[in-house]
Amino acid sequence: MPEGHTIHRLAQDYATAFLGSTPHVTSPQGKFTDAAALLTRTELTATEAHGKHLFLAFRDTDWIHIHLGLFGKVTFGPAPAPPPTDTVRLRLANTTSYVDLRGPTTCALVTPPEKQAIHDRLGPDPLRDDADPQTAYRRISRSRTTIAALLMDQKVIAGVGNVYRAETLFRHGIDPYRAGRDITPAEWDAIWTDLVELMREGVRTNRIDTVRPEHTPEAMGRPPRVDDHGGEVYVYRRATMPCHICGGEIRTADLAARNLFWCPTCQRN
Repeated sequence: MPEGHTIHRLAQDYATAFLGSTPHVTSPQGKFTDAAALLTRTELTATEAHGKHLFLAFRDTDWIHIHLGLFGKVTFGPAPAPPPTDTVRLRLANTTSYVDLRGPTTCALVTPPEKQAIHDRLGPDPLRDDADPQTAYRRISRSRTTIAALLMDQKVIAGVGNVYRAETLFRHGIDPYRAGRDITPAEWDAIWTDLVELMREGVRTNRIDTVRPEHTPEAMGRPPRVDDHGGEVYVYRRATMPCHICGGEIRTADLAARNLFWCPTCQRN
């Protein structure tokens, strides 16, 4: 599932291609046809992301809510748009660009109150200007749940996925099995600050890189990472491989139905 930086990047890309224009809105697949008919040739007035949720505003009153889930994909291209396949849930097209949405978990027309209800159930997003990290910490500091599980709970903090969870805990030497209530205010401030910086860089580059300059392939004289995910990381998907810092073996385990990655030597705090 895409992490929050991908959704914020998509919000930017939709805005670049369509903001202020009146795109032709269609649903070749047919599952969004009625809503598309209401929106077509009306102005796209805003795009917004909160965690893993994307919102597209038309006429300032109608919002498309998109959640990609595990299988959703978005494809941009230049005009003229090619004939769509019958897997396209939503297509926007104007005189310069088109974008196709396939396989989302959610693609729905929602009202402003319905949109607000989605925001209300999400935790603060490190990429949003309105985010309050103390809202997340109040929940974390009262919880016996592991910090690794809490970081993946979208009600606690929105947008963090498996990669940012694993990498941020490694970068701060924090044992992923520590209870949330044992995380100090200073540790939480450091985690949040790191997430903001890493995820902003992820939006800029459209990939996740978490290694510090002294641990890049060039600095260490090691081969670059080869993975569909891309990006240079410390522990994510590096189970049984040597840690870049201590040389010990990276571990993996199942936690809350997701694979956890960590270095037991470097993450003792």
